[in-house]
Amino acid sequence: MDNRPIGVFDSGLGGLTVLKEIRRILPNESIVYFGDCGRTPYGVKSPETVRRYTFQNTRFFLEVGVKLLVIACNTSSACAYGPVAGALGGLGVPVVEVIRPGAAAAASATRNRRVGVIGTAATIASGVYVDVLGETDPDIQVFAKACPLFVPIAEEGPGWWDHVSARIIAEEYLGGLRETGIDVLLLGCTHYPLLGGVISAALGGGIMLVSSAQAVAAEVSARLGALGLCAGSESEGGGGVGSESEGGGAGKAGGEGGSRGEVSPQIRFYTSDSPEKFEPLCGAILGEPAGACVQKLDIDKYESRLP
Repeated sequence: MDNRPIGVFDSGLGGLTVLKEIRRILPNESIVYFGDCGRTPYGVKSPETVRRYTFQNTRFFLEVGVKLLVIACNTSSACAYGPVAGALGGLGVPVVEVIRPGAAAAASATRNRRVGVIGTAATIASGVYVDVLGETDPDIQVFAKACPLFVPIAEEGPGWWDHVSARIIAEEYLGGLRETGIDVLLLGCTHYPLLGGVISAALGGGIMLVSSAQAVAAEVSARLGALGLCAGSESEGGGGVGSESEGGGAGKAGGEGGSRGEVSPQIRFYTSDSPEKFEPLCGAILGEPAGACVQKLDIDKYESRLP
C-alpha cells in the first residue's frame, strides 16, 4: 500500500481530461495536478523552451513527493519524455507519457490503416506520432496536421468549445483530412477532446476520434500494479475533488508516512495563473467543483534542469 500521490501536469487545462480517466479507474489514488496556464500554449514554443518548462514542472513534483509522474501534455512528451524518464527512473519514480498509449489505441482502432493525427505545431513537427505509429504497424499511413489555435480556444472555456469561430477554424484545419480516406483521427493533444464536437462535425461521419486519456489511465493502473505502488483500499469512499488534507499542503496528499496509515484520497490542483479562472474551468471538465483546492504556484522558483 502506497498512499503517496500521483503527479499529473499539462501546459494548461487539457491534462484534466487524463486526470478524469485516472480518477475514474483509480478512485483510491490521491492526485496532484499542475496546469501551467500562465505559460500556455507549449506547442508554439521551441523544443528548448518546452524542455525547460517540463524540467521545472518535474522539480515541483519531486518536491511534492509523487510516486509516479504523468506527462499529460503531448508537446512535453514529444520534447522531454526521454530525459525526464531517465532522471526520475534513477530516483525510483516511474514516468508515463501520452504519445505511445494514444498511438497504440489508434492503431488498434483503425480498420483501413489510414490514421490522421492532429496536434500542436511542436508535436507534429517532431514527427513522433509518425515514428511511433510506424513502429506499431509499418503498414499504417499517417496524415498529420498541426492545429495550433485549438489550445487557446479550449483554454477559453465551455462557451468557446462549440462556438461558431471554433467551427470555422476546425473546418479550415480539417477539411483536407476528409479527402485522405482516414477512418481514425488521433487527438494528439489532451486539450482537443474538449473540442470533440466541432472536430467531428468538420470531419463528417465515419471517422472515429481517439483520445489518449483512457489508454494513459490504463497504463498508469498497470504500472502502479506491477510496481506494488497502488493505494490501499482503506481510502475508498473518502476525499475526492476539493477535499482538504490535514495541513493543507500538496505534499500531505498521501500522508506523511507514505505507505503507512489510512488516508482518504485527495485531489489538489495548482496553476501558474489565476486560481479564480482555473477553478470554474476545472469544474466544467471534471463535472464537479475544485473549490479551495486550487492554489497558485510560482513555477519559476524551480530549477530548469533535472536532478
